[in-house]
Amino acid sequence: MTEAPRSQFLSLHVLETLVAVLPVRDENGSPKSLVYGGVERHMITSQSRRRAERMHARDRANAGVGALAGRSTGLRTREWALITAKSLEDDHGWDREEAVTTARAVIEAVGLKFGDLGKKTVANLTKVLLFAPADTGTRIAAHVHEHAEELRTWRDDYLRAQEENGKRKAGRKGARKADRAPEPEEADGAAKAELPPLAKQHRDAVLFAIAPRDAIDIALYGRFLAEIADSPNVDGAVQSGHAFTVHEAEQVDDFYAAADDAKLHRKRNALDFLDSADDAGAGMTGYQSLISGTFYRHAVLDRAQLHTNLRATGMTEAEAAGTAVAAEQEFVNAFVEAFPEAKKNSTASTGSLPALVLAFEGARPYNYAAAFQLPVDENPVGPEGEGRAGEGGEGPAGPASVRRLLRHHAFVSERRPDLTAARVLTYDPQIDAVLKKLAAAGETDVTAVTLIEELTP
Repeated sequence: MTEAPRSQFLSLHVLETLVAVLPVRDENGSPKSLVYGGVERHMITSQSRRRAERMHARDRANAGVGALAGRSTGLRTREWALITAKSLEDDHGWDREEAVTTARAVIEAVGLKFGDLGKKTVANLTKVLLFAPADTGTRIAAHVHEHAEELRTWRDDYLRAQEENGKRKAGRKGARKADRAPEPEEADGAAKAELPPLAKQHRDAVLFAIAPRDAIDIALYGRFLAEIADSPNVDGAVQSGHAFTVHEAEQVDDFYAAADDAKLHRKRNALDFLDSADDAGAGMTGYQSLISGTFYRHAVLDRAQLHTNLRATGMTEAEAAGTAVAAEQEFVNAFVEAFPEAKKNSTASTGSLPALVLAFEGARPYNYAAAFQLPVDENPVGPEGEGRAGEGGEGPAGPASVRRLLRHHAFVSERRPDLTAARVLTYDPQIDAVLKKLAAAGETDVTAVTLIEELTP
């Protein structure tokens, strides 16, 4: 039997209830929010979700777990010069200082800008984060070591020219401070030392090392590198929306007092009340903002873009097809399982499980945020039914939002024949009862599954 062709887009929707957490915050440490439907909602940004999902999939792959077990993944960092230097030092026996200066010079020569040499904290960090395969540093180090003699000569010339330019720049700054007009050759830049270019074979080797290659998470989430025109960018195959509460936001400012163990020990063992008085009070106090609510979030996988990205790495058609299926399985797993880790120890937020996951295929992405433009009214349900006008609210946000989402999907499905293979997964027995009730009433036509792996065909 021939399988029906899969649609281009896989749409994923999640409803999850979180209690007293702070997964993401703004520059002031406060919860992020947005206004939608005329009321303020709590928001968990797509950036925080995407990173959590990417790290979840990468950690599983590196641990030999899941559909991508053992496959290449990426690393997003500003520390590629330090990572390369570490490989030169550990794998090839280079001196640490020489390894760092050489790695920095080689990477800088291909077009990446570094921090100010005069500032130790950033001198060996690129100015932008570079998302590249995790073995990039060891590949660059191996090439540098193989051509050590030639590259050492080039490096010395490169650093000498850099030093000369630095001295000229410092001289011009001093002249301006002394209110002295610069000499003509300083003004037009004619005296600037020319940095020796990196030979083509070495430049190509570095560009190949930082190219996306077969890193699966780069194929999924994409990357943009403007600094090097001839290093390929990747259009991501995953689209992610900000999560928001389906009801109006409510924030709690939690006052906390942290105990000083040594002070309490003295207080308990004080010989008289005067000693005890000296040790009164908490060791530290403060406030932290916490949020609770039922959130809707949405993501889309573009299967065609994923296949294109994998083929661009040099995979055959068969290899790309098999890898794309594995990548999709792991992406769905991460979408359901991963969670931003801010304050995870003090709130146990990463233990949350979705109330409902809805997955379906279509010829285009489908975002169901409109189902919650009117915020859920959690007041008790009226006597005539669920949230009918003038007769009460919709009850708890979890079941109410599930009813809304699935009815919204049923309504759209009647008008969009490309929507197929709709599946739902729940970890909540109350929601399971809602699903059975909706199915019995003929209000939804979705297949209930019990495992994440069953969410996609």
